[in-house]
Amino acid sequence: MVKLRFKLCGRKQRIIYRIVAIDVRVKREGKILREVGFYNPHKKEIQLDLFTRNVLYENGTQSTKSVKYILKRSKQKMI
Repeated sequence: MVKLRFKLCGRKQRIIYRIVAIDVRVKREGKILREVGFYNPHKKEIQLDLFTRNVLYENGTQSTKSVKYILKRSKQKMI
């Protein structure tokens, strides 16, 4: 099963999360299938490739709880 989840990037105290499509059996820092966007918690910045995200959802990809929460927050900001 493929899920959208966070991958850690950056350095200590300046972590940036990449939102990636990855197989659930692979470790968090393992090989990714596709990068969808990123989340910077320090600047409250979210960037998503909506076309890629929609294609992945149509093919049965699910999101983790934390990614779902971030996606909901980003939709509220867009409205």
